[in-house]
Amino acid sequence: MPTMRAAYASRFDDADPLAALTVGDRPDPTPWAEDWVTVRVLASSLNHHDLWSLRGVGLREDRLPMILGCDAVGVDPDGNQVVVYPLIADPGDPRGMSILSEHAPGTLAERVAVPRSNLLPLPTGLSVTDAACLPTAWLTAWRMLTTKGRVDEADAVLVQGAGGGVATAAVVLAVAMGKRVYATSRDAAKRDRVAALGATPVEPGGRLPERVDLVIETVGAATFDHSLKSAAPLARIVVSGATAGYEPTVNLRRIFAMQLEIVGTSMGTPDELTQVLAFCAAHGARPVIDSVHPFSRVGEAFARLGSGQVFGKVVVDHTS
Repeated sequence: MPTMRAAYASRFDDADPLAALTVGDRPDPTPWAEDWVTVRVLASSLNHHDLWSLRGVGLREDRLPMILGCDAVGVDPDGNQVVVYPLIADPGDPRGMSILSEHAPGTLAERVAVPRSNLLPLPTGLSVTDAACLPTAWLTAWRMLTTKGRVDEADAVLVQGAGGGVATAAVVLAVAMGKRVYATSRDAAKRDRVAALGATPVEPGGRLPERVDLVIETVGAATFDHSLKSAAPLARIVVSGATAGYEPTVNLRRIFAMQLEIVGTSMGTPDELTQVLAFCAAHGARPVIDSVHPFSRVGEAFARLGSGQVFGKVVVDHTS
């Protein structure tokens, strides 16, 4: 049986997820159906989803070993450079779909198998390392801003917890859209980097000079009260994560008195990924890349992501 090099979860370790990561040979991917094709991966990027998988969150033990990774740019069987949309139809999942590395092997390998319809052309002007950042974090941020957040109706946007992949993407995109953007971070150095991206940095819980029409919330309990207090009447608070607690105390009086909308979302559609790819190509918006690691040292990429010091995306170059 043909094999390939891959990074995969061999077991779970909640206390030390990196200890559950194995890098070694795995069988080549097996297409699930006739319309599936195999893509040679050129670049991928890591997400906190990968660390959660190593902890055993969202990944069942009976699916081990599981190749990790959701994002990829690669070469299709016809020689075209393509961006891989990471959600697949999955009748075995109660949601009707799953993301690569949950049921089907992921992208942190030499090759990945996906439905042909999940392949989008790599736009001219976008590098493979930039485009590899877009299918999960940037797609989520795009959907939060546009489809769910109706950013076209907003003048000002607050992004909580800038530094992570989704939050940093939201800052870059909202600035490129011409919005007044405020972004919080506990880290003074990250606040300086937020300012360099064109946003106004704010300390956690800090008072804004104005109330905003849209809040991008990926932090959770630690920032949710600040999100509520910073929201203007009729504002949208769009939630896609809870990295610092998923059970915030919520002042319901503020919600109904200010007529706020609290909206949940996750990922996005292939059309929305096409939109964000086109927007980045047309407007010069580019992912903030924290670091690029050769696939031969993919363990270092995971260590960087797990360090808590990341600003932007951690990318893996599969050509080295």
